[in-house]
Amino acid sequence: MAKWNEIQQIVFNQISVPEKILTDYSSLGLDEKEVMVILHLLRFLKQQNDFPTPKEIVQHMTIDEKECTMILRKLIQKGMLSIQQKENEANQLSESYSLNPLFEKLFAEKEEKAEDAEGTIFILFEQEFGRPLSPFEIEMVNTWLDEDKIIPALIKAALREAVLMGKLNFKYIDRILREWKKKGIHTVEQARNAARNFHQSYSGPALKKQTKRDTSIYYNWLEGEE
Repeated sequence: MAKWNEIQQIVFNQISVPEKILTDYSSLGLDEKEVMVILHLLRFLKQQNDFPTPKEIVQHMTIDEKECTMILRKLIQKGMLSIQQKENEANQLSESYSLNPLFEKLFAEKEEKAEDAEGTIFILFEQEFGRPLSPFEIEMVNTWLDEDKIIPALIKAALREAVLMGKLNFKYIDRILREWKKKGIHTVEQARNAARNFHQSYSGPALKKQTKRDTSIYYNWLEGEE
């Protein structure tokens, strides 16, 4: 019976940690010590202690209070943590930590980047075609994004490939994307490798075609530009 109680305690005495904290923290400019402090803040929040002292936080860490204080300050400066004031029924003010800024960055930043990337695609197409896109062309780009679930970077890569081949039209770009999909190409790196292999065996006149506009940004995409 005692063993069963111990197992129950292990099962129920847990905190819920969003997986994205562990997978995305480095992209947010956080290090391991900062993440560990965040995890301890989550633990205290679960225990209804929303403003633990540095002394309380370091009880189960290898850092001292001074370093913990510095980390808390850095988290606030980086916009990952905030201190909020709250008022109880007796009109008494108190302070509490909030990790909402961190969660907003974790779950909103990539969505914003995706929206920005999609918007950039239309700008790139219009710049390269030298004119506004027609409704049909806009619909085709949206089909690639929404129905075919092609990432914006891969569509940009197909545009660059069309420029490189001197075949700047939507049918050719659509053909490139469908060919990549058929071959299981879903990333820019895979597209680069496929295009590199193709160009090594291709010596047609399109590769030598020069245009008045500077398209070096597209010609160099195989070298790593995204």
